[in-house]
Amino acid sequence: MLRWTVIFLVVAIIAGVLGFGGIAAGAAGIAKILFFVFLVLFVLSLISRGVGRS
Repeated sequence: MLRWTVIFLVVAIIAGVLGFGGIAAGAAGIAKILFFVFLVLFVLSLISRGVGRS
């Protein structure tokens, strides 16, 4: 999932440089959502691993 976040971030940067504002905003929004989903899943994974070891 982090890979998709980076892909959308790169697409947003390239679109922004080329002047495609709408596409850049959309790709950046998707990248932001995927990043936060990744963070939540990562934290849940750490918590479940910590509980499983006890």
